[in-house]
Amino acid sequence: MNFSAALPTFVITLREGVEAALVVGIVLALLKKAKQSRLNSWVYAGVGVGIIVSALIGFLFTLAVQALSAINPQYSTVVEPMMEGVFSVLAIVMLSWMLIWMTKQARFMKAQVEGAVTDALKQNKVAGWGVFSLVFIAVVREGFETVLFVAANIQQGLVPGFGAVAGIAVAALIGVLLFRWGVKINIRQFFQVMGVFLVLIVAGLVVTALQKFDEGFATLALSNRASEGLCFYYERFTRIRSCILGPMVWNTSNILPDEKFPGVILNALFGYKQYLYVVQAVGYVLFLVTVGGLYLRSIIGTGSGRPKKQSAAQKSMGSLKD
Repeated sequence: MNFSAALPTFVITLREGVEAALVVGIVLALLKKAKQSRLNSWVYAGVGVGIIVSALIGFLFTLAVQALSAINPQYSTVVEPMMEGVFSVLAIVMLSWMLIWMTKQARFMKAQVEGAVTDALKQNKVAGWGVFSLVFIAVVREGFETVLFVAANIQQGLVPGFGAVAGIAVAALIGVLLFRWGVKINIRQFFQVMGVFLVLIVAGLVVTALQKFDEGFATLALSNRASEGLCFYYERFTRIRSCILGPMVWNTSNILPDEKFPGVILNALFGYKQYLYVVQAVGYVLFLVTVGGLYLRSIIGTGSGRPKKQSAAQKSMGSLKD
């Protein structure tokens, strides 16, 4: 079993899980401060139900792909890579948006959660449901992004799921370290480092998505003479050719194959391919320039003009000491 496929989902789930763990920890701290610890069970229920719903969404995605393939079995080899490509695009959009948005909104997280908890506590009869919905939405929001990423890699079986579970476990441990044991962790630097990893992982997902669409169009063109024109690029004298990706940029199969170590690790984490085509290279560079550039600017923006006397972890811990 190739456990390298678990690495990307581990990184993504770890980062998204820490975000959710911060929300949960802040909510628990605020309830303790307001002497409303009786509502803690609603917080834990929100976490549990959120994880279950996220897993259920992933299961439904898998069923959808299988159902579409079963409708017309002769086109299953076309439908599966196309659906994986679509899921990859959705994951790229969601992860990129949440990465940039969360970086800009991180400084306001505690205030926003505190306001939501305060509003929930004002409604005595439904305070529990208010706290539950706040935590549930936070967990499902982060879980949905991971589900999209795993759905984009469903051909790798259950291995990405193992990475997701491990990421959740480590994120939960970090949450306990912060809010239960008082361990000081620089959350801001943690998110910045994980954010860089996430940009590179999603950039690799761009390359993979284009490969899936190429496989789908190539299979469709071969199965139906009327669809031969879909492949706008064809090199007659090359053994390995693309359908919609243009000419090959590099071939590193003899130097660094993507099915052997360390190429398999680079492939799993950053989408490294031993065969790279011009459309993939352009897409990869465009993503790094646009989304990567926006992310770096958001880091610089959040880092400038802010006092450096207290780390983000210390600020989060402040709610426990009050």
